[in-house]
Amino acid sequence: MDSPQFTTEPSSNDTVERDSTVGDLPGLRSPASGADRAPLMFDVIIAGCGPTGAMLAAELRLHDVRVLVLEKETEPVPFARIVGLHIRSLELMAMRGLLDRMLEHGRQRPAGGFFAAITKPAPKGLDSAHAYLLGIPQPVIVHLLEEHAIQLGAQVRRGCAVADFEQDDEGVTVELADGEQLRSRYLVGCDGGHSTVRKLLGVGFPGEPSRTETLMGEMEVGVPQEEIAAKVTEIHETDKRFSLRPFGEGVYRVVVPVAEASDRAEPPTLEDFEQQLRAIAGTDFGVHSPRWLSRFGDATRLAERYRVGRVLLAGDAAHIHPPTGGQGLNLGVQDAFNLGWKLAAQIRGWAPGTLLDTYQAERHPVAEYVLDNTRAQMELLSTEPGPQAMRRLLTELMDFDEVNRFLIEKITAIGIRYDFGEGPALLGRRLRDIDVKQGHLYGLLHRGRGLLLDRTERLTVGGWSDRVDHLSDPTAALDVPCVLLRPDGHVAWIGDDQQDLDDHLSRWFGKPAN
Repeated sequence: MDSPQFTTEPSSNDTVERDSTVGDLPGLRSPASGADRAPLMFDVIIAGCGPTGAMLAAELRLHDVRVLVLEKETEPVPFARIVGLHIRSLELMAMRGLLDRMLEHGRQRPAGGFFAAITKPAPKGLDSAHAYLLGIPQPVIVHLLEEHAIQLGAQVRRGCAVADFEQDDEGVTVELADGEQLRSRYLVGCDGGHSTVRKLLGVGFPGEPSRTETLMGEMEVGVPQEEIAAKVTEIHETDKRFSLRPFGEGVYRVVVPVAEASDRAEPPTLEDFEQQLRAIAGTDFGVHSPRWLSRFGDATRLAERYRVGRVLLAGDAAHIHPPTGGQGLNLGVQDAFNLGWKLAAQIRGWAPGTLLDTYQAERHPVAEYVLDNTRAQMELLSTEPGPQAMRRLLTELMDFDEVNRFLIEKITAIGIRYDFGEGPALLGRRLRDIDVKQGHLYGLLHRGRGLLLDRTERLTVGGWSDRVDHLSDPTAALDVPCVLLRPDGHVAWIGDDQQDLDDHLSRWFGKPAN
């Protein structure tokens, strides 16, 4: 299980897949001659150092890919918005040895009540060793992931915004806002819902604009807690989007809906909060001394493509939706986890021909489902009689374990099954963190390599040993002969035949080394 040895030079067989229309693709503009191109300085430039960009940088560095992350902001955001890491994201953190660090800064909560804020407990026996929600400040997540990426060797430059780029058959020339030009083999836009990379690439972003708006902030209040609790309980009978929750001594997290979306891009003012609180609650609760204020709409959009040539999109640059269910950050981190090892394989030269294409094939449908379930949740949060009737009906249906389990597994992403073709039910799904002789399964995935769990003790990964580890007689908890895991923990093969295994190793990990 020694670490693979890679050279620092780009592989000669890493080329853009071409067809007769490649020259007409948006964002693909070829310089006149290769002699005029600057030398490749990086393998990948990532625009945006949020959770998605930082996670992707770390995943690429596990495979010695030269990574530069560009972040337009000079400093992290000044406010500590709390977000929730769902079960699948917690599993990914465990796979890379990051979970303990996350747990130090977060608060564990029951994994229930996610769907449209319908207060049902999580079903018993969820298929995960990490069946809880971790509430954690988003800046802490970003800091820990960025720190992890830097420790692995990624470079991060703040105060640098992508202004333009050109791609050709060898790489991408990225121009910064100050005119500086950088050259890399690939560019990945992780630069948010207003992604500059996506716009320059010319990729469509169809969907619906915001119809409603929500104000959110942290501030002090001037009335007793009992009065606040009584008023919130009264309003919650019909409006689940409204809340005032204690958040530290004398400070409250205030969430107040607005009937119509505004076209203002700047943060709201304290006066906006006071006005809207009086409109809904009949009082502004004496709010004062805000720590931070923000607004968000319910726009729902999905990029038509996740890749054009050597430029890719991930996270909010590829999809935006209301925060209902707390899926947005999780969806982006999971995009990065899916893309990282595939893009690294392309750069290192061992990727099968269509491996990078599976990024969109696998993640685009997942985003489609998330967008649909957030649309449904927003309808169920409406105060209109029809949606309220549907909410009451669904609340009753969620008393059935199968319904509750289905929704929880979808929201937390542990129900995802990628289409790897026909096979056992486990094929294409992620494998939970089972016990193995060496401790826990996810502890064996810290390096981002594939893994063969071999109960027969007669199979081998052969010429793929530089990218796939092999564990013989792993555990009695595994009820199938052998399992091949991709670096993201999804089951790529189940069986006990060496030739069949070799075929699937070739499918996911390319040709064997000589």
